Amino acid sequence: MVKAVRGTRDILPGEMKRWRFIEKTARDVFEAYAFSEIATPIFEFTELFARGIGETSDIVSKEMYTFADRKGRSLTLRPEGTASVMRAYLENNLGKNGAEVTKLFYTGPMFRYERPQAGRYRQHTQIGVEAIGSSKSALDAEVVLLLVEFLTALGLEGFEVNINSVGCPECRPAYKKELLEYLESVNSKLCSDCQWRYEKNPLRVLIANKATARRIWPKRLW
Repeated sequence: MVKAVRGTRDILPGEMKRWRFIEKTARDVFEAYAFSEIATPIFEFTELFARGIGETSDIVSKEMYTFADRKGRSLTLRPEGTASVMRAYLENNLGKNGAEVTKLFYTGPMFRYERPQAGRYRQHTQIGVEAIGSSKSALDAEVVLLLVEFLTALGLEGFEVNINSVGCPECRPAYKKELLEYLESVNSKLCSDCQWRYEKNPLRVLIANKATARRIWPKRLW
């Protein structure tokens, strides 16, 4: 008997009702916030993700399902939704309607080659939103409120929303300089991945695994 590939799962009839409830709730809430649904191909040219996500990210360097088609072109099963949505936005000139912001949402399967564990699969479904065309912080706040309303509509209670930032263009260079100086002092304690990130994109050292974090960051940070 041929079994499902490791890291994938079947959505059986008993679970499908809950699955559809989540999708319907997402559509109802997102459309109430004037987001329109978009569907993009499951695979794209590899360069889209390498450029859009960043070659130094774990997704691009370790987790993508990449293959060559019969003409030798490098294609990749989409590991996330943002790059594909942005490609569709630009290719189809979706900003031509004159609206200040284009609001889009999507749902569908994504693929990442990572170690299967509880609650994490190599094929999984993501629901996401993209608001394109404005740098106003009010739009970020709207997306956070949308998320809270979505989770509440699903019946979740007592959850906590944590907000993070990689900094603004003005403060990031100074922060990066201080980070490089600190990382240089603990370079011998960095794992091979973090040493590579230190050379290519030091900010990505901040996503170090727990074992490395214990070696290089002050205890109060973990």
